[in-house]
Amino acid sequence: MKKYGYIRVFTAEQCTDRQIIGMAELNIPPENIFTDKLSGKNTARPALQKLMATVRQT
Repeated sequence: MKKYGYIRVFTAEQCTDRQIIGMAELNIPPENIFTDKLSGKNTARPALQKLMATVRQT
C-alpha cells in the first residue's frame, strides 16, 4: 500500500522542514508528499486536490 502525505503552511515564508521530517519518519516517499503554501482565507488548495485525484486513481 502506498503512503501519501499532505503539508500545508499559511505563507510562502513558513518552513515545511519539520513536517517533511515527520513524513520521512512515517516512511512517506518525497514524491508522494503534496504541499500547499497558502493563506488560511484561500480555500482553493491545488496540492490537496492533486493528492485526492492521485489517491482516487490507485
